[in-house]
Formats: sequence, structure tokens, C-alpha cells
Amino acid sequence: QGSQKRSNSTPETPQPKRAPLSHSPYGLFSPGSLSPSVTPSQKYSSRGGRGEVVASFGSVQGLAWSGHGGCAPKLFGCPEENLSKPYKFMFQKAQDIREVLSARMEELGEVLQRHHGLQGFRSTSIPSQEPVTVLGYIGCDGNGKLNASSVLLVGDREHSVGTEIHLDLSRLPEYSLFPGQVVALEGTNSTGRRMVVSKLYEVTP
Repeated sequence: QGSQKRSNSTPETPQPKRAPLSHSPYGLFSPGSLSPSVTPSQKYSSRGGRGEVVASFGSVQGLAWSGHGGCAPKLFGCPEENLSKPYKFMFQKAQDIREVLSARMEELGEVLQRHHGLQGFRSTSIPSQEPVTVLGYIGCDGNGKLNASSVLLVGDREHSVGTEIHLDLSRLPEYSLFPGQVVALEGTNSTGRRMVVSKLYEVTP
């Protein structure tokens, strides 16, 4: 057998390491084989024919859309609650966001009172040996993960002035909470710093 001459491969003239297969099964199901035969796209800066239809499916000849009759939008609710001018999303002031959240909590508190027949809410900062009912939303103590030992309640503005209190949920048979959830809790707060929860009232549909 004669010696086989190896091909010279330089950076100027690189040689492929493996010859391409002429009968590859992947070529039969490539995107190019299933897509319509259109002109390959050029660079974005030098593209031409912008807005031109290069491929279509079905017949759309002679299709025209027309409307008749006027349609005018109507705003419902109080005028001060409707938007009268554009605003930048997520550019609201912290005080405005606080006002909206507080108003929403008061509305949900009234719903909880009617649905569960609650008498009234107490403050989260006043110690009490007897079971009391408080209103607020679920928060986290700052470690970033909500678990059984990091749950706290941020009290409402009317009764608790936004006071935070840690919660002991060991006496509840089951619960499912998430940060920001508005709830009403019944339990004892003997020290004014931690509330032992015995009942959980949630907003139900």
C-alpha cells in the first residue's frame, strides 16, 4: 500500500475535519425544507422591501373590512376615581401607593367582617391575654423567604397604624399564605410582639 498524503491545513486555507454527509436524515426535516421558498433575509440595516409579503397561506383576495355605527366609550364610577390624563406606569409616589393599599385593605376588611360575622378589629400593638381579632396583610421579616418562622402581619392603618407583629402559626391545622395577602387573624398577643394565631379568616370568592 502506498503512503497517503495528508492534506495541508493552514489558517488561510482551513480544511473541514469531517466531510458533510450527503444523505443526512436531519436534512429532510430541517426548517428550510418545511418553510416556503423565500429569499434569505439580509442584514437588518440593509434590508429592502420592508412590509412586503413574502409568503402567505390561504386566499385573502378581495377581503375588505368595514364598520358602521358609532361606538363611544363611557366611564363608570366617580369622576375622581377615573383617569383623566396619562401617567407613567410604576412612577407613582410611595405615599400614593400606600394610600391605595390602605384603602383596599379597608374594603377587604369590611368583606371579611360581613362574610365571617366578625364583631370588630383590634390593634396589633396592644398586649391582650384574651383572644382578639386583627386585620392586616402578610409580610416577611426581611430574610427574603416566607416560612413558618418568618411570617409577620402588617396591621391596617385604622386600628394598628401599620404596626408589624410576628405570627406564631403552630396552632393552625393548615394554612397557605403569600406576601401581601389581606387576612384577619384571631389569637392572643400577650407580649405585644408575637401573636399566637388560633383562627385565620381569608377573603374567599
